[in-house]
This record gives sequence, C-alpha cells and structure tokens, in this order.
Amino acid sequence: MDQFLEAVERRAYGIAKIAVGHREEALDIVQDAMLKLVQLYADKPEQEWRCLFFKILQSRIRDWYRRNKVRNRWRVWLDKLGFGEADDEDPLARFADQSNLEPSHGLSNERSLQALNSALEKLPLRQQQAFLLRAWEGLSEEDTATAMSCSKGSVKTHYSRAREALKYALEGYAP
Repeated sequence: MDQFLEAVERRAYGIAKIAVGHREEALDIVQDAMLKLVQLYADKPEQEWRCLFFKILQSRIRDWYRRNKVRNRWRVWLDKLGFGEADDEDPLARFADQSNLEPSHGLSNERSLQALNSALEKLPLRQQQAFLLRAWEGLSEEDTATAMSCSKGSVKTHYSRAREALKYALEGYAP
C-alpha cells in the first residue's frame, strides 16, 4: 500500500491543486483521500486501489466545492461588514529557481505551464476531472466513469469538451 501511495501522491496533488486552486487545501484533500483508501480498502486487491483512490479523491474535491460554497456566502457577508481576509503570499515564491535551465528556455516553459494551469482551472469541474483522470492519469473510460460516478458516455463528452477548450485556450503555445 505504501508503494502505491508514493506512486500516486504527486499526481493526486496536481489534480487536487488544479481543482481547488489552493496548495494547502489540495494537500489536505490528498491526505484525506489516502487515509480513506487505507482505512476502507486496504484489504481489496491491489489492482483495484487506483480506481478506488481516484474515486475517493474526486469525491473529496466535490465535498470541498460544497463546503467552499457555504463558506463563500459567509465571506461575502463579512466582507460587506469590513471583516475581509488578506491573502498570504507563498513564502517559497520569494526564493530564486535553482535549476540550470537557460533563462529564455525556462521563461518559455514557465509561461506555457502557467497557461496550461490557467486553462485547466477555467474548465468546468467535470471536464477538468475527466481530462486529468484520462490524460494525466491514463485511466480508461470505464475507470474514469467509476471514479467520477457517471456513465462512460458522460466521460467521453466531458473529455472531448475539455480537449476542445484546452486546444482553443492554448493555440499560441503549440510546440
């Protein structure tokens, strides 16, 4: 189980980060999904873990959206009363990148990556889920449908729409 969790943790974090847009929230979601997998499904066959894990992860992301919707109602009300929060800067963002890439190449890669992340964040949640599970995780249509709790036809539709939206959004970044 430990090897499986190590193998999926970075990709799961990437999916959660894109879905919720917050580093700490994404870490909490992934940690919770891993914990639930271990608690509820450690006795299942190893080949079932991947699909089960991503189903739990997607469920936790949807739960986050539901909770966040309620929180935002309160935030709007508190902001109107003058009790708004200030966004904290990521402390790691102040440090220089230590990679040995040529500056122009690194800048080009950074812009492309930012454009991709931005385009992914703008996708509707279901399209985002379908694209990340199919393209990044390589899940089959059937496994993606199971993880998303929908039909294979819905997966095909969401994935196709996501690809078209990303293709349009990233036209200027073609290699």
